[in-house]
Amino acid sequence: MNRTEVVAKVSQLSTSILLISCLLFSIHTSAQDNRPVQTIRGIVIDYASGTPLPSVSVGLLDLPQTATMTDNDGKFTINNVPVGRHDLQASFVGYEPAIFHEIMLTSAREGYLEIQLKENVQQLDEVVIRSRINKEEPLNKMALSGARMLSVEEASRFAGGMDDPARLVSSFAGVSPSVSTNGISIHGNAPSLLQWRLEDVEIPNPNHFADVASLGGGVLSSLSSNVLGNSDFYTSAFPAEYNNAVSGVFDMKLRNGNNQQFQHTLQAGILGLDVASEGPISRKHNASYLFNYRYSTTGLMNKVSPAGDLEQAMDYQDLNFKFNFPTEKAGVFSWWGTALIDKIKPEIESPEEWDYRDDASDSRMKQIAAATGLSHRYLFGNDGLLKTTLATTYSKTDAWEDVFDFDLVSSPSLDFKSRYTNLVLTSSFNRKYSSKHTNKTGFTITNMNYDMDFDLAPYSTIPMERIAEGKGNTNLVSAYTSSLFSLNDRISATLGANGQFLTLNNSWTIEPRAAIKWQVSSKNSFGFAYGLHSRMEKMDVYFVKTKATGDELINNDLDFTKAHHVSLSYNYKMSDNMNLKVEPYFQYLYDVPVIADSPYSVLNRSTFYVEDALVNKGEGRNYGVDVTFEKYMTKGLYYMVTASVFDSKYYGGDGVWHHTKFNRNYILNGLVGKEWMVGRNKQDVLGVNLKLTLQGGNRYSPVDEEATLAHPDKETQYNETKAYSKQLSPMFLANYTFSYRMNRNNVSHEFAIKGMNATGYKEYFGHEYNLKTGVIEPRRLKNSILNIVYRLDF
Repeated sequence: MNRTEVVAKVSQLSTSILLISCLLFSIHTSAQDNRPVQTIRGIVIDYASGTPLPSVSVGLLDLPQTATMTDNDGKFTINNVPVGRHDLQASFVGYEPAIFHEIMLTSAREGYLEIQLKENVQQLDEVVIRSRINKEEPLNKMALSGARMLSVEEASRFAGGMDDPARLVSSFAGVSPSVSTNGISIHGNAPSLLQWRLEDVEIPNPNHFADVASLGGGVLSSLSSNVLGNSDFYTSAFPAEYNNAVSGVFDMKLRNGNNQQFQHTLQAGILGLDVASEGPISRKHNASYLFNYRYSTTGLMNKVSPAGDLEQAMDYQDLNFKFNFPTEKAGVFSWWGTALIDKIKPEIESPEEWDYRDDASDSRMKQIAAATGLSHRYLFGNDGLLKTTLATTYSKTDAWEDVFDFDLVSSPSLDFKSRYTNLVLTSSFNRKYSSKHTNKTGFTITNMNYDMDFDLAPYSTIPMERIAEGKGNTNLVSAYTSSLFSLNDRISATLGANGQFLTLNNSWTIEPRAAIKWQVSSKNSFGFAYGLHSRMEKMDVYFVKTKATGDELINNDLDFTKAHHVSLSYNYKMSDNMNLKVEPYFQYLYDVPVIADSPYSVLNRSTFYVEDALVNKGEGRNYGVDVTFEKYMTKGLYYMVTASVFDSKYYGGDGVWHHTKFNRNYILNGLVGKEWMVGRNKQDVLGVNLKLTLQGGNRYSPVDEEATLAHPDKETQYNETKAYSKQLSPMFLANYTFSYRMNRNNVSHEFAIKGMNATGYKEYFGHEYNLKTGVIEPRRLKNSILNIVYRLDF
């Protein structure tokens, strides 16, 4: 009898004893609980290989009478579980137990879990049992430091999350939050340096009204929490499989729909109306569908009543879907996609209400972004997993602007059109060669096409002229290999490399990646990670042609922006439900595109176009420490405190070190939440969640008042020789979420109030000349977001 058979026999015996011992107890307990019941289903897989694990013991810690084992396909089902939150544990001899705390189960929706168990490397008689909380490690086994798993349930619950994963991660250490934009600034890096990734494919910025307030950000994510699965968020030294990213990676996954039961959701709120559905296409073959469609409430109201103030409302809609088709012998096929459409047309006020020149402009914009792909997963009998995806992405922006004089006579001032189309082929092979070695190797080929025209009037009294244009295509090819070595049950290490090649100008990089984690004891662990990372510029930079340069491509030869990442981590597991993590880091950026003899650097880029010649002579450095103290939800209570102290500087084409635009120096977050089971049978859930943020204020350059007053349109001119040397007062934000869920048989109702910026902090939008006072002053607006939501699950 081999080791696997011994493990299975022992696990079966222990589970049988547990089932028999709990049988008498179950009669008494079931009589006491009259709450609606639901089902928890799932699958247990090997953490390294993804292979399903049979004969795993799975049970609820808070209901000892529930226990079951996975079948030959690693699947399990626990029936008749009362609604509410539950703790689940999966145990298998030779593997570390995994614990899932406070799983929310509602009367209208089955719970589904994908549980990854990590194999112990030592012999059976030497194994030290050490349970793992599901939040403690990212989904990617190669990430030993600088990463965190994003729970979609938290995105719905955390104050300030607003059902938006981009806003949720602002609660994490090292990430700077905002109100007007959900752009993700990590350690002082610009949001544009982050890679958005869905189903293993880099996608366009997936946010409504993307790149308007800040390049790389938007207002709200188009990716609904109704379809997203748990995902990984990287802030430093990410593994070798990730290319074309400098500051971090948001690696998002779409979950599969329920393959046994139909489940539907209707949601109405101030921010939008949602319709979601999932269910089996074929129960026999476990095929399923999942989709979510949302239309903005203000957009719908505008269509019903197109006159009046609603003309200035934002009109947006989005769609997310996934179809999953498992087969007996050919693997699993899936078709997935995401798309958004945005429109905005503000209403012009009467001239007597104008305070600033921008008030006299009529700006219109339409944006479309989409990504869709066909994916295939095939699991070999030797613990090998082959995954291949063919996808295409598309983004389009059309913007117009007219400027009015005081007699309301208009003249065109801006006309911008851009198109990006990518075709992506990516494939990877992952295999667990032994309990001590797992390797993942793959490649990605991206064909990129671009077309842009930009006309702008230099002054309001001068006709528009062509500022920049570009059209072209190129290919980005990358390949990687990464190995995970489990030296023993206490020490793990990853070693890998990523290579990139841009066919446009034959630029290439070879980027080593390495990490090690030492589990000193059941409570203490240390980690170290290093990586060289690089990112190409947006296509508009390479193909820009200006009036001065004619047909010459002035930036055609730009190299990648590169960055060395080094991060350390110390993790102290204070108790089963409480954790402290300290993460010092250092990032050095080089070959950064800058304008010669100018303080301009792409590290601060926030506009959607570039019209200047750039050279790879810039640098940057970011260093600091992130601290996270977290109490996982137990008995309905959770709290988390994160603190970051950092410094972010860049070296421009002027040969001077400056503060970066996003160098806030410190960020402090405090989150707390409490849930109560209420109602006659304790079946309803009342929740209160709060978040407070204190961080350094916005940075800006001093205003050149003489040049501003001399400008024909009084357009603000800044003293860029002292770029971002000024800083506003600290930003203090308060966010909240109040919710009440009513669980009834097969139906649940939820009412929620979610708000951002209850403190009324006024965000900075630059300095402007006041038409009434004749003074150049900072323009600060109190932006707040309120969403009152009703949700029906059935």
